[in-house]
Amino acid sequence: MSAVIIGATGGIGRALALGLAERGTQGTIHALSRSGGGDWPDGVIPGRIDILDEASIEDAAARLKEDGPVELCIVATGLLSDGEDLQPEKSWRHQSMAAYERVFRLNTFGPGLVAKHVLPLMTRGERAVFAALSARVGSIGDNGYGGWHAYRASKAALNMLIRNFAIEWTRKSEESICVGLHPGTVDTQLSAPFQGNVPDKQLFSPQQSAGY
Repeated sequence: MSAVIIGATGGIGRALALGLAERGTQGTIHALSRSGGGDWPDGVIPGRIDILDEASIEDAAARLKEDGPVELCIVATGLLSDGEDLQPEKSWRHQSMAAYERVFRLNTFGPGLVAKHVLPLMTRGERAVFAALSARVGSIGDNGYGGWHAYRASKAALNMLIRNFAIEWTRKSEESICVGLHPGTVDTQLSAPFQGNVPDKQLFSPQQSAGY
């Protein structure tokens, strides 16, 4: 069986791929990213995928199919900010169509289309896991602060997609698991501009987050 980490050159994605390699309990580990590169140990095969481009996702799935059934797939991509061009909104006055389109495409639509092409490759009749990194701020019930409209909404929508996929997938394979993961506040490029008020004990390294 093979494992697939999408977003493998990011902080959490790389830690997940290396953690699987260190455990040595997996078959081939496919470390997929937009660049398609990276320095990896034996057993980890880099590959290219652009989750903003369905043709790229389909091509990656075709390559994965050649390696046999997929036992584990984790989508570890995400977008919160990008310099001055994209910042989390502090008020409804700061909303823009451009921000919504960028954030939803990467945080919601991309993982959804990955599921479309990868779930059919996953083993049936025994445990297989499809997971995507969500976020606590995507919880509607736990939202006590507001703001961050595009990011919160994109993760809430991702949670709904994951729930939908879980219902449909378990009808086909009762042992299968489809789940959203809250990685905590992790010391990565995504969270770096927003760590000022995070206590040290609540800021995880990528290795800590992947280990959980």
